[in-house]
Amino acid sequence: MRLCSIASGSSGNCIYVGSDDTHILVDAGISGRRIEQGLNELELTGKDIDAILVTHEHSDHIQGLGVLARKYGIPVYTTGGTVDALERAGSLGRIPEGIFHEIREDEPFRIKDLSVIPFQIPHDAAQPVGFRVENGSASVGIATDLGRYNEYIIDHLQKLDALLLESNHDVNMLQVGRYPYILKQRILGDRGHLSNENAGKLLCSLLHDSMKAILLGHLSKENNYEALAYETVCAEVTMGDNPYRSSDFYIRVAGREKRSEIITV
Repeated sequence: MRLCSIASGSSGNCIYVGSDDTHILVDAGISGRRIEQGLNELELTGKDIDAILVTHEHSDHIQGLGVLARKYGIPVYTTGGTVDALERAGSLGRIPEGIFHEIREDEPFRIKDLSVIPFQIPHDAAQPVGFRVENGSASVGIATDLGRYNEYIIDHLQKLDALLLESNHDVNMLQVGRYPYILKQRILGDRGHLSNENAGKLLCSLLHDSMKAILLGHLSKENNYEALAYETVCAEVTMGDNPYRSSDFYIRVAGREKRSEIITV
């Protein structure tokens, strides 16, 4: 299996997960042109994509969805609540009939040789989900847009080979920044976004000897920066209640404007 972030940040998200025979995108929150460029760097095109999994309906996760769906007829897998929200908003333009495939939390489904398990996430959207994707004994997780985490989320992210985890903001930067008070409260709330510190604490519950890679993603453009996210998460891991140090693992920050390294598991 391969995991690669084509783009990850508060302004747009698109993640590639694939095997030798199957290629999927998790979210399409950047322009169709940028998605195509990212796929080309992976020696793929939109014609190779077997499915797009959509976590939720916010614009930074669906900006290029309509273009790709129309151009290539790619099936879109998402929850019923997200489909309803997308159709009400009308932001995707005309979508071919039958393109949406409704999924439900905790009900696995298959896309060729990949098994996908959607799980609930606490975020201020209609029916948002994260994803665990498995191929044989290999597994990767995508967990962003988390206002908080709990045992349910921890359980779904156990024993992964690789994980893309939200590390959205630094709390102090957010609190003293220029965002209006109501937006700050939304981000800090139980249905908002995961801070650097909380990302590190969650990661402490997920680490194991065989974990190969962690990508920190969905960084805020205004309230975070890559070095701060990396150092904060690494400090939580090294100082946390676990037997590991951050240097025991491959931890990187997924860029907003450029793709990450390809992680093979």
